[in-house]
Amino acid sequence: MPFAPFVGVNHHGQSILLGAGLISSEDTNTFTWLFQTWLQCMDGIPPKAIITDQDRAMKNAIAKVFPESRHRFCLWHILKKVPEKLGSYAAYKSGLKSHLMKCVYDTQTVEEFEKCWDGLLNTYDLHENVWLKSLYDERQHWVPVFLKEYFWAGMSTTQRSESMNAFFDGYVHAKTNLKEFVDQFDSALRKKIENENNADFHTFSVTIPCISRSPIEKRFQELYTNAKFREVQQQVMGVLDMDPCLLSEDGVMKRYLVEDEVRVEEFTKLVTYSVNFNVEDYDGKCSCGLFEMRGILCRHILAIFRANEARWE
Repeated sequence: MPFAPFVGVNHHGQSILLGAGLISSEDTNTFTWLFQTWLQCMDGIPPKAIITDQDRAMKNAIAKVFPESRHRFCLWHILKKVPEKLGSYAAYKSGLKSHLMKCVYDTQTVEEFEKCWDGLLNTYDLHENVWLKSLYDERQHWVPVFLKEYFWAGMSTTQRSESMNAFFDGYVHAKTNLKEFVDQFDSALRKKIENENNADFHTFSVTIPCISRSPIEKRFQELYTNAKFREVQQQVMGVLDMDPCLLSEDGVMKRYLVEDEVRVEEFTKLVTYSVNFNVEDYDGKCSCGLFEMRGILCRHILAIFRANEARWE
């Protein structure tokens, strides 16, 4: 009997269980019932965003029950199929794979993605590839550039859901009966709650010192949990390497270009990001989308704040 967990992220970045179901099958009707039942348990409040694999039945049910939720496919599940689907092409290791990854990871605007994708199809004669056609048709569900305006709490894959399944492995097994499952499920939940309570206690009792004199960092120290503040500090440290270049100025709006070294596996590459900054209300928006997707202000915007001597009250 399939176990279907609803996994979210709390204010410490920990995985939390928002609900779960045991389902008899994995068709559209079953998933529709599951989502409707869970929605009732959540006081009728649907998720802002939801991540799943590419299961067609699940996609249909989500569109029906959560029409306003932003639905994203697990990027890892898609990219792990690349060798199987494209590995037979002669140019796979000599440019095709890297070109595809460039389309996925290096494009910062929809226009850049469309141009890069067209280049991929034309360069390697992939117009008739059925798998790539299907991916393109559903690009708004998995390509990062189409999704960075939405809050994902740092998630782009279903890894948390799968790790939650692994978490229950210590409590249940294939021969666990239904009564035992309920008891063990309750024990597992109590452990998760205990972990969150411990993190709450640590945040209220331990103050992580600031690493700069920035009043902005100080403000985040006051507002964020310790786990999230550590993520902020990673961005604060990165500001030292930033040297923003003012590209244009129009009234209260300034546009900057910021070069940054981004690590990809064992390599680093230089990436240029665009930051729009309102000097009147100190509102910044970066093409990297870190704040929108994770709630963490990126080092590119922090560098612009520093250049404009921005202060937060």
